[in-house]
Amino acid sequence: MTQTSLGLDWTNKRTRKREFLGEMERVVPWSALVALIEPHSPRARTGRPPFPIETMLRIHLMQNWFTFGDQAMEEALIDTPLYREFARLNIDADRLPDAITILRFRHLLERHGLAQQMFVTVNELLAAKGLVVKSGTAVDATIINAPSSTKNSSGQRDPDMHQTKKGQQWYFGMKAHVGTDLGTGVVHSLVTTPANAADVTQVDGLLHGQETDVFADAGYQGAARWTRAKVRWHIAMRPGKRRALDTGTEKGRLIDELERVKARIRAKGEHAFRVIKRQFGFTKVSYRGLAKNTAKLHTLFMLGNLWMLRKRPQLCGA
Repeated sequence: MTQTSLGLDWTNKRTRKREFLGEMERVVPWSALVALIEPHSPRARTGRPPFPIETMLRIHLMQNWFTFGDQAMEEALIDTPLYREFARLNIDADRLPDAITILRFRHLLERHGLAQQMFVTVNELLAAKGLVVKSGTAVDATIINAPSSTKNSSGQRDPDMHQTKKGQQWYFGMKAHVGTDLGTGVVHSLVTTPANAADVTQVDGLLHGQETDVFADAGYQGAARWTRAKVRWHIAMRPGKRRALDTGTEKGRLIDELERVKARIRAKGEHAFRVIKRQFGFTKVSYRGLAKNTAKLHTLFMLGNLWMLRKRPQLCGA
């Protein structure tokens, strides 16, 4: 005699993953994003009808949230009812999107630059809801590692990636340079480069033009020469110079405290990096080439902005 059920429905248990998807369901502006994609979506005249754009978009976002490749995403949809539910796929459907269908949708977004357009659209919606202050910006950059091995079909490392030294450690990959709103931590600007590009050279692309104050770490010394923007720069003192401060004097103590204040303000710009690297697991590039990874970063920072503001009442029901 076997006991197959106790009358419990475990599929409705509020797991952390279900809670996460429920929160993102509420804050992602689905209709606005679908409207961006729809003009570029192919319309089949014969054969099976294509999957709805919103379904494919939901699957694409789950790939970014949970670091699924195309084949892994196909298998996850087969294995996990929660993912099918979020994608709005009928549980009795006779077919599910396969890896090729998922790949083609991603290529559609890349081909038409839709990831960047979605990033801009979401930020415009956030600004309209009063969630972007625009008076202050923090600029910062982070290294995204890439495989340095040459054991691949080409026998070469990715030519779009380069190596750089940070401290005593060498890294190979790319950099994501961001401009972040000081009020809410929203990333409003993104520039990508090979890892060997100096942070300060990209500062002009990280300002939206309405800020009055910009905060940056010591790597941005001399930033005013790289932009025409008329702003007040608050750049951290170089570590060696700060260590040499005589904090036994009143002047030394004041300067040291000022550096602490600048660091606390500047830290707002680092929260977005934590979200994409720890929350979404993007610590290594997903593809060869800068363009594909730039598209992914636009998607991740768009989602990161929504994630960081998900508790704001203005955003629920976006």
